[in-house]
Amino acid sequence: MLGKNPKGHQMTKKLLEIERKRQLTGDAKELIKQLQDLGFELQSNLREIDTYYSRSDVDFMQTVECLRIRQRDGFAEVTYKPATTAATHTENDVIIKPETNLPIQPGDAAIAKQLLANLGMVRLVEVNKYRRSFQSSDFPQATVAIDEIKDAGTFVEVEVLSDDETSALAMISDIETKLGLESAEVVTRPYRDICMGLQSCFQNCPKKAQSPTLHFGP
Repeated sequence: MLGKNPKGHQMTKKLLEIERKRQLTGDAKELIKQLQDLGFELQSNLREIDTYYSRSDVDFMQTVECLRIRQRDGFAEVTYKPATTAATHTENDVIIKPETNLPIQPGDAAIAKQLLANLGMVRLVEVNKYRRSFQSSDFPQATVAIDEIKDAGTFVEVEVLSDDETSALAMISDIETKLGLESAEVVTRPYRDICMGLQSCFQNCPKKAQSPTLHFGP
């Protein structure tokens, strides 16, 4: 609902990205068929490379902050998400965080990385992701994404853009139920943290204990 400030100008509530992510252990093709049966259509099909950073004096892995440079064909941006707190991570495993996004020219990604290095930022990990995003006119605020993360597995994320946490959570749960996902494991760690854990294992674990490389992308 639109409100008005004392000067009579209209004000709108800020929309937040409210999302829940689950590990997909079944066949992604079967999930896609279920999405199509519910009226969801493929909106984008892309591969992204996300490079994550932390401050040298503050461990973003501990604060669960995000500083990222994202690259894909014809697109690049720098993103910051604030630290996770009780206000940003609800008891329903829903994450609610405002994002600050700075689009940059794709050819300037290397310069942006050098700038962060010059400012003393520490490179943490690179996440190689193949994402398919689906939307439906029946759920105009929602996006369902199937993410294949190199070496980490397949995940499904239901995201709702809303200024009302309660209604957004209800919509997420409704979509998950319709897709038969309510019993799938909820994943609260960001892909950065998952890949950081795998990176540490690859570097320190015996070869026989390392996870096999999974098929990635089409």
